[in-house]
Amino acid sequence: MLISKSVSRIFFILTAVVILFFAGHAAAAEKSPQGEKSLQEIYRRNSAKLEKNSFGLPLFLESFESDNSVNVDVYGIFNYPFSSVVSVLKVPRNWCDIVSLHPNVKACTYKEIPKFEQLTFYVGRKEYQPPEDTRPVIYNYRIADLQQGYLDIILTTDMGPFGTKNHKMRFEALRLDGGRTFVHVSYAYSDSAALRLAAKAYFATLARSKVGFTVTGTDPKGKPIYIGGPRGSIERNAVRYYYAIDAFMSSMSHPEHSRFSRRINDWYDMTSHYKKQLYDLNKEDYLSFKTKEQQNQLTLQQLASPVPQ
Repeated sequence: MLISKSVSRIFFILTAVVILFFAGHAAAAEKSPQGEKSLQEIYRRNSAKLEKNSFGLPLFLESFESDNSVNVDVYGIFNYPFSSVVSVLKVPRNWCDIVSLHPNVKACTYKEIPKFEQLTFYVGRKEYQPPEDTRPVIYNYRIADLQQGYLDIILTTDMGPFGTKNHKMRFEALRLDGGRTFVHVSYAYSDSAALRLAAKAYFATLARSKVGFTVTGTDPKGKPIYIGGPRGSIERNAVRYYYAIDAFMSSMSHPEHSRFSRRINDWYDMTSHYKKQLYDLNKEDYLSFKTKEQQNQLTLQQLASPVPQ
């Protein structure tokens, strides 16, 4: 019984942690004066990776693991002008429609409070769940930097679920020539020795077949061996969110009444190219769950911030 409870607890811990875009130390949430120059240098240094990589797209990923944190950075090129990316992502409510494309985010609400906006993620399992059966996690949203060709958005919370702390979400965008935008999606999280021990048990049992995108070697048949464990888990979710932003951007060119349907269809089709890493649900179930969860989200939003009559 004790083992069963421990496995169940770590499942919810990791579900909650890995779907929260970014995390890190509170000091990292402060504006970096070299943000734009740093992103420009990363783009220059990695142009070859963007042209040729395992994704077959202008996209590459880096991750590393230390004693008490896991960090992932996803870089890619969107075929949307920088101005379009800014106009969409500088609006907090749009982030709710982005993050809720993830199978584990059952709803999201936004609320304006003094000095910043607040976003609440309702985290659950990869099946339909009403909001009352989920775990809410609250983030403070702010635009850390916005210049003529650079955007830096950060979401933070001091305490996350199940003893995790110093969570930070980050999205950066850089103007490129030809109506394109270089984007950076990054996150990490801090945990404890007890959580790391429980995570080892989880990834050695229930999640032993789950892998990420980093290739660690080849098997006897010459096929790639992918990273597993916490790094693999966070890599999967970073890529899920990258495609969530892409799907949202793509939907904006369609009539408003059809955008939600377009987003959930496009997100599923984009992620379905990586069945080994990202397959969770068949398309019919995903679309059905998300349609019901969208209605729940609209109801929650009305309660959180009623629209004046």
